[in-house]
Amino acid sequence: MHDSVCLPDLLHGAETRVWGDSAYQGQGDVLHEHAPAAQDFTNRRYRRKGVVNEVERAKNQTKSSVRAKVEHPFLLIKRLFGFAKTRYRGLAKNAHRLLVTCALSNLYLVRRRLLRLVEA
Repeated sequence: MHDSVCLPDLLHGAETRVWGDSAYQGQGDVLHEHAPAAQDFTNRRYRRKGVVNEVERAKNQTKSSVRAKVEHPFLLIKRLFGFAKTRYRGLAKNAHRLLVTCALSNLYLVRRRLLRLVEA
């Protein structure tokens, strides 16, 4: 199931901003129904009839750069530590593996700073 279909389940109602890619385009009514105080920061179409709107394109690039910073740890968890599939051998075991993987990805992200502290 795609994320845009289950958008109401992803929102808890106290959001102030909602960032999303162009798949969430046209979900403004659902967004305002489930998170009335949230501002919509989803990417918009910037090309109409072959003409590129440079202002809208620049806005989309800014929104995408913010999302990329948030999604980078998930890339590490999936690619570097192999957490691409969930194996249902026990929910406690899955939760433990996920928590350990998150801790390892945090250490991986700050490894250079930690090495500088050790060298000093």
